[in-house]
Amino acid sequence: MNPDFDARRHKAMERAGFNRIAAHYDDAAHLRTSLQDALIAAAAPAPGEHWLDVASGPGLLARAMAPQLGPTGSVLATDIADGMLAHARQRLAGGEGNILFAATDAEHLCTRDGHFDGISIGLGLFVLPHPDKALAELQRSLKPGGRIALSVWGAAGTVPLIERAQQCIARLLPPPKVPRLSVFRFGDPAYLTAMLTEAGFGTIRLEPHDFHCRFTTAGAYWDAFLALAGGATEALSRLPEDKQQALRAAVADDLADLADAEGYHVPALTLIATAIKP
Repeated sequence: MNPDFDARRHKAMERAGFNRIAAHYDDAAHLRTSLQDALIAAAAPAPGEHWLDVASGPGLLARAMAPQLGPTGSVLATDIADGMLAHARQRLAGGEGNILFAATDAEHLCTRDGHFDGISIGLGLFVLPHPDKALAELQRSLKPGGRIALSVWGAAGTVPLIERAQQCIARLLPPPKVPRLSVFRFGDPAYLTAMLTEAGFGTIRLEPHDFHCRFTTAGAYWDAFLALAGGATEALSRLPEDKQQALRAAVADDLADLADAEGYHVPALTLIATAIKP
């Protein structure tokens, strides 16, 4: 990790950003439906099991898994952003009594050893400044034979959904004063496998998952990025209004090669990993 990286400031920025975008993150979830479905299929939650959903955000995975767990099972949705969890509670239809919520840091979980049958993390591992600590906490919290299922963005160069916005930001703004973590660092299968192995997991399986998003305008793409980017969205919100508008106007240049007659067709590669606690 870069010695200039400030983990405490990073967490504060991510918490503020995800609290800011809670409702928008939920509203944009349809863009990633195929990824959510694939992750739940890989996780294979079963009736009567107890699951932990880490970096749950507005509870997308928790809400989708709950019916499969049945009345004797449960899912505990956790996130560092309490505003995200508050939004998740508001979205419950009333029949999801097996969903619980806890605002907590994934690197310092207040969970019992060997309690959960399974743990899910949807596009959240790369947000954590010390993912090794988080994975150790998750491994501790699983029963022997319990499983983890997570998704991460692919390697740099394979996720235009994120990278085109980043290119626009890099083109128009100076580098951030405090270096940020790359959201693509777990897109290397060997690196992700090594992290899971070092945390004590076995039977590791990785599968690529491609999905595509369609946007009618460059502005719609930019709005979708801001509804996903957490800490980056918080940082951008603090810019003068003219800088924010300049970014919005310029993003079309970075999407030009993805344009077609109906707007913009933007792909993204992710990896879905599963592993078991021996």
